[in-house]
Amino acid sequence: MEPKVSIAAVATHLFVQDKQVVLDNGLLKLTLTTPEGLITGIQYNGLDNLLELNNPVLNGGFWDLNWSEAGTSGTRGSFDTINGTEFRVIVENDEQIEVSFRRTWDPSFEGKHAPLTIDKRFIMLRGSSGFYSYAIYEHTEDMDAFNLNETRIAFMLSIRKFRYMAMADDRQRNLPLPEDRLPPRGRELAFPEAVLLVNPVEPEFKGEVDDKYQYSCENKDNRVHGFICNEPPVGFWQITPSNEFRTGGPLKQDLTSHVNPTTLAMFVSAHYGGEDVVIKFGKGEPWKKVFGPVFIYLNSVSDEKDPILLWDDAKEQMKKEVQNWPYSFPASADFPHADERGSIQGRLFAQDRYISNENIPAKGAYVGVALPGATGSFQTENKGYQFWANADDDGYFSIINIFPGEYYIYAWISGLIGDYRYEKALVITAGCAMNLGDLVYIPPRDGPTLWEIGIPDRSAAEFFVPDPNPMYINKLYINHPADRFRQYGLWERYADLYPDKDLVYTVGIDDYSKDWFYAQVTRKVGENAYQGTTWQIKFKLDRVDQSGKYTLRIALASANMSILEVRINNPGANPPKFSSGLIGKDNAIARHGIHGLYWLFHVDIESSLLVQGLNTIYLTQAQNTSALHGIMYDYIRLEGPPPINLPKL
Repeated sequence: MEPKVSIAAVATHLFVQDKQVVLDNGLLKLTLTTPEGLITGIQYNGLDNLLELNNPVLNGGFWDLNWSEAGTSGTRGSFDTINGTEFRVIVENDEQIEVSFRRTWDPSFEGKHAPLTIDKRFIMLRGSSGFYSYAIYEHTEDMDAFNLNETRIAFMLSIRKFRYMAMADDRQRNLPLPEDRLPPRGRELAFPEAVLLVNPVEPEFKGEVDDKYQYSCENKDNRVHGFICNEPPVGFWQITPSNEFRTGGPLKQDLTSHVNPTTLAMFVSAHYGGEDVVIKFGKGEPWKKVFGPVFIYLNSVSDEKDPILLWDDAKEQMKKEVQNWPYSFPASADFPHADERGSIQGRLFAQDRYISNENIPAKGAYVGVALPGATGSFQTENKGYQFWANADDDGYFSIINIFPGEYYIYAWISGLIGDYRYEKALVITAGCAMNLGDLVYIPPRDGPTLWEIGIPDRSAAEFFVPDPNPMYINKLYINHPADRFRQYGLWERYADLYPDKDLVYTVGIDDYSKDWFYAQVTRKVGENAYQGTTWQIKFKLDRVDQSGKYTLRIALASANMSILEVRINNPGANPPKFSSGLIGKDNAIARHGIHGLYWLFHVDIESSLLVQGLNTIYLTQAQNTSALHGIMYDYIRLEGPPPINLPKL
């Protein structure tokens, strides 16, 4: 790779002109409009502009948001490209430039813009092959109530230059042209984002499905992604060194890079969560949050025969950015530097006497802090910051660089159901280093396991994911076991496999990796006509224990406008033994995610409902107005009554 920082790096320069400002450090030039703060030019390595300025709608680079009025349902509202009204130079010297584009809320904006004051910042450092951006959002007592559905930074790259997208070692490819998505070259499928390429400009893409959600990623893995230009070999990369400002926790999924070519830094969205993760502000509710900084990294390579080296270099740069977090150079007082933050450490155990008489170190557990709330609330928490770590093999964890404030500790352990929450709030102050000692999570459990289906890991990936319809493939995911669920239209394969009768699973005989379909969806029975489905779990009991109740645990990895009903040995029981009511709007099935939001239910089963010999549990997904009603199971377990001689806790 060519060096990114020379020994005699050129000093940074700022050129303020009538309607634009240019930041220049000798490696690249960044041009923004004033006072709006829209990015209209990125000049690098002999290329006059890496950005596209000739799209019909969205061009260049920009911060934007989607908002709606208070009380509005759903997740879609008005898009607001955040045009600044005041330009300021915050820092200007040989080592660094930081500029601000601020839009202060004014009552005249009512109905036109989200009621927020937003300060967008851009930073260029000496010798750095890229630039940083962050923003401070503030809602104050004089502002109206509203919903913030989404906010992000978007870059529309040069269509002719950037065709190769990379977001992981095994998720990278050439992408079709944006015109391939439009009629007559493309045909819209079940929703606008999914398009079948019927007559693309380049024949290699013919017959494929293009859908931006096929390139989604969990927050914990969403560190670097972008595009490569082959002539000359140049990479454009969006690097996110911390997840602290993202919403929904480490498993929240979101968009990355996709056709246009578009590269996104997503901060808030309803993707894979639905309305449950929309930020809803009350009138006059005080709130302030810093989103970012993120780093836009540019690289080049002299060997035109191997431009993929750019991806390897981008990963290395990402590691450096992570190591340097929190950055020392942002000038806003709202972004705490390292010495203004605190840390927490401890050791987490699980206690389940049906597994072990000893406490079990919580190997690999996700342990984090988020705003105080109910157990498990971190996955829908969206106004504060979140900080997460993984416990080591012995259950020790260390959470660092925490903003000052009040938090709860949340955790979950793969292999166990449910969520842990520390019993009291913790107050983090600048420089504090808390040691909480040993913490113990007692997962939900009433009796011994009689049988179980799946793995309690908040995902449906272990279940049977079918091959896609050959008419609707993305070639990237052929022979790609880890991501086979990302193919379009897999929910439709249920009716192909079960055209007349629903799934029946026999405990002790069937294999959930082959015999349990990954999603319980509706079955199409006519034009725009669907029916709910009822799955059966058959199991034998040598005897029915009359000494107590049985317990059915059902963990869901996703739910979308669904009603789950449970019946025991009587498919016509009305009312059912259990009904979830209408739950979920995460749309994970349609958006090729193997999970959305996590749900956990328990059903008490009186022994009188069970029989010696063969029993059947009926699981009905009762909603039937759409192809996309459905649930994905994470794990199901039947527990017997507790034995009298169970060791005491």
